[in-house]
Amino acid sequence: MNAQPVEDATLPTLVLPRGFTWGAGTSSYQIEGAVDVDGKGPSIWDTFCKQPGHVVAGDTGDHACDHYHRYAEDFDLARQLGIDTYRFSLAWPRIMPTGTGSIEPRGLAFYDRLVDGLLERGIRPMVTLYHWDLPQALEDGGGWPERDLAYRFADYAAIAVEHLGDRVDAWSTLNEPFCSAFLGYCGGIHAPGRKEPAAALAAMHHLLLGHGLAVQALRAASQPTHELSIVLNFSQILPATQSPADLDAARRLDGIHNRVYLDAVLGGAYPDDVRADTAHVSDWSFVHEGDEQIISTPIDWLGINYYTATRVKAGADPLAPVPGIFPGLRGAEILDPQGPLTSIGWEQNPDGLRDLLLRIARAYPSTPLVVTENGSAWHDLPEADGSVNDTERLAYLVAHLRAVEEAVAGGADIRGYTAWSLLDNFEWAAGYAERFGLVYVDFATQERRIKASGAAYAELIRRQRDAAS
Repeated sequence: MNAQPVEDATLPTLVLPRGFTWGAGTSSYQIEGAVDVDGKGPSIWDTFCKQPGHVVAGDTGDHACDHYHRYAEDFDLARQLGIDTYRFSLAWPRIMPTGTGSIEPRGLAFYDRLVDGLLERGIRPMVTLYHWDLPQALEDGGGWPERDLAYRFADYAAIAVEHLGDRVDAWSTLNEPFCSAFLGYCGGIHAPGRKEPAAALAAMHHLLLGHGLAVQALRAASQPTHELSIVLNFSQILPATQSPADLDAARRLDGIHNRVYLDAVLGGAYPDDVRADTAHVSDWSFVHEGDEQIISTPIDWLGINYYTATRVKAGADPLAPVPGIFPGLRGAEILDPQGPLTSIGWEQNPDGLRDLLLRIARAYPSTPLVVTENGSAWHDLPEADGSVNDTERLAYLVAHLRAVEEAVAGGADIRGYTAWSLLDNFEWAAGYAERFGLVYVDFATQERRIKASGAAYAELIRRQRDAAS
C-alpha cells in the first residue's frame, strides 16, 4: 500500500556529508519464513522457537513476513522510501543445510533473486553473512564455543562472496556478536538457550576469530571496490553518580558490553581489565597466539547498532555476580531505564548515540562509521482508514538522526544511516508482540502498508538530497 507523501514543516533538513547513504535493514530469520523450503536446513532458531517458554506466545519464524515469496513487493516498498541501501542477511543453512559440505543451489538462487531485484530498483545490496541463524548441525557439534566453527564460518564466507561478489560490493561478517555469544550462551534468552558463562566468553572469541578469518577470505576473493565490515551493538553506559564506586561499576560493564568487542576488532587486543575482571570465570586459554592479529584484520568501516543507554551503579558486594547476560560481571547493579520508554521497555536516549559515535570516532579516527541499526518498537495498529500513525516512532527517528547530525558536526566520520527495520517482523524472543518496522505487516494476511514514520523517512531522505544537490 502506498503512503501519502509527508509535507510536515517540522521535519528537519539535516546537515550531513555529501554522499551520506540512507538505508533500511532486515535479517533472514526475521522475515524470510519458508524455513523448510527448497532444501534449507534447520537453524538454532528453528529449534529454539519450538521449545516451550522461549518465545512470547509460542511464536516462530516459520512464516514471518513470507519474504521468501514476497520479496519483490517488499523491494517495491523500499524503493518508495527512497533508500540507497538495503541491509539484509544470508541464511547460512539455506545455502549450506548442515553448515559444511554440500551447497544447496536453490538457496543461492534465492539470494540471486534478492540481489538482482534490488539492483533492478537502483538499491545497493548490503549483505550480512551471519545474523544469528546458525545451522543446527553446527550447534550439535558444540556451537560457537568450539574453535573449529570460526574456520567453518570463513569457508561459508568464501562460498558466498564467490557466488554474489560480482554484484554485491558491501559485506558485513557478523551482526552483533554480543547477542550471539552472551544472549545465546550466557543469558539463555536467545538461541541456542545455554547458560554457561565460560562458554559464552569462548563463543565471543570464536565469533570474532571467525570474523577475522572471513574478512581475509572475503578480501582474497573481492574486487577493489568491495567494502568489508563487522556490525557491533553498543549501549552508552551511564553511571548513577560520579562516585569512584559507580564509575568503576560503569567501567566493568562498559568493558564486557562494549570495549571487549571494539578494542579487539579495531585495537588488536582484548582489554587487560576485561580479562582480569572475568578471570574467575575463564582463564582465556581459548585465545591462541596470533588470534588477536587475525581478529583485527583491517576493515573498511565499522557498523554501529544503537537502541538505548544502560544505567548502572556499584553493588553492595563487589564480588557478587550479576545474573543475566554478562559473563563474569560482578559488583554492579543494572538500574531501571528512565522514561520515556519504548514498548519493549528500552530507554529513549538519543544523546547516547551522539556520545557513542563521538567516542568511537575519537578513539579510532581512521575507521569510518555507519549507523547500521537504529529504531524503536511500538504496538502499532492501523486506523479505521488503514493508516498507521506511529508518531512515537517518528519522534524517536528524528531525535536520533539529529544525534547523528550532531556527531558529524563534532567531527565523526559517519557515512550512512540504516533504519531498523524495513518491515515489522519476528522479533526474536519477543515473537510478533513488538513492531519495529517502517512498513506495517498484517501477519495474518501478509498485507503491507507504509507507516507514517516510513513516509516521513522518505521525506527526510528527499530533503537531505535536495539540500546536498
